[in-house]
Amino acid sequence: MRDRFFGSMVTFAIAAAAVSAAVTPSSAGEGAAPKTPWGEPDLQGIWTDEFDTALQRPPRFANQEFFTEAQRQELDKERTALYSEERPAEHGTELDVARAYNHAVFLSNKHVGARTSLVVDPPDGRVPRLTPEAQKTIAADREFRLALLQATETCKTKSPRCNGGKYDPTPSPRRADLPPRYNTVRMNRYDNPEDGGLSERCLTGGLPEFGTAFGGSFRRIVQTPGGITMFYDVGQGQGWQRNIVMNGSPHLPADIRQWFGDSRGHWEGDALVVDVTNFTPKTDYRGSRENLHLVERWTRTSPTTLEYVVTIEDPTVWTKPWTVRQEFTRQSDQENRIYYEPRCVEGNYGLPGLLRGARMDDRAFAEGRGPDPATMDRATAFVGFPEEDPLLNDR
Repeated sequence: MRDRFFGSMVTFAIAAAAVSAAVTPSSAGEGAAPKTPWGEPDLQGIWTDEFDTALQRPPRFANQEFFTEAQRQELDKERTALYSEERPAEHGTELDVARAYNHAVFLSNKHVGARTSLVVDPPDGRVPRLTPEAQKTIAADREFRLALLQATETCKTKSPRCNGGKYDPTPSPRRADLPPRYNTVRMNRYDNPEDGGLSERCLTGGLPEFGTAFGGSFRRIVQTPGGITMFYDVGQGQGWQRNIVMNGSPHLPADIRQWFGDSRGHWEGDALVVDVTNFTPKTDYRGSRENLHLVERWTRTSPTTLEYVVTIEDPTVWTKPWTVRQEFTRQSDQENRIYYEPRCVEGNYGLPGLLRGARMDDRAFAEGRGPDPATMDRATAFVGFPEEDPLLNDR
């Protein structure tokens, strides 16, 4: 039994895609999408989106669905300059310390894609308006986080990360309060593990997953007769496995919630259609939690391309459903054959280290040897780049 389990794990490990391994497209070639030996459309392989595309269409491109080639070249030029330049701040400030870490060394920027947005419906390329209920919920979350930032230099210097807040040298009386709902992102406090964001806790946000601006993400799809599994290699080691139930059975009961939802799939012609429900309230996608509902369509469009279309809805968050389209390119199985296991798992030594550091700051302040931790920004240390990205700034 042990050998069988171990062999299964090794098989998945070797099969999975890894950012750290060399990633190159498999041999090019167009033509009919292949089939598995048992006759299903073959979606297997390592896939990634090789271009950067904004989720929402930047306002300055209005109703333009595709960039011109000249626009793409100009955006590539702007973004290369933005992420590679050294930009010192006033000496001794928190921003100066943050920029001392040259994170551009660790980033891998991709070329801008042809589409102006991943959102294809509504036609304006924008996520639909939030419902009044969602606006109130999200505003309460933001108000709480801004309150914890009010005594920091972030608000004193009117950083974009303090928009909507105000500077007050007196720490907020809300500093010891619980957040309005389960915390999923960074807040300016580290009293408990739940004060950290999901990524810091080595947890992933889950579905839907469209990659990041820096290196994207990878999917390894493996099929067997009657079963499909997808390994997502995302973030800094926060990889996760997703299993799609293909036996025609109904969704789990409503009181059973899962981190990545409950995926039930079936074939419609050459498209794998997956209905995903039963999300947990401890994950968050743009304000949507347990009521999130996805309908995905995975279609092999050629030997080297895979189309992913997902319709996203939550009537408690958005005024109407919306749809994203993403195009993936097949990567080399041979050059990605070695996969180093995800190095970020919940409960590893990193999180106790963060908590211990926060307690040392508390002790130093109590003994008169350091600043009040409430005046130190733990939530938005790496600031400046995303707000200025001409492609990703979708406000």
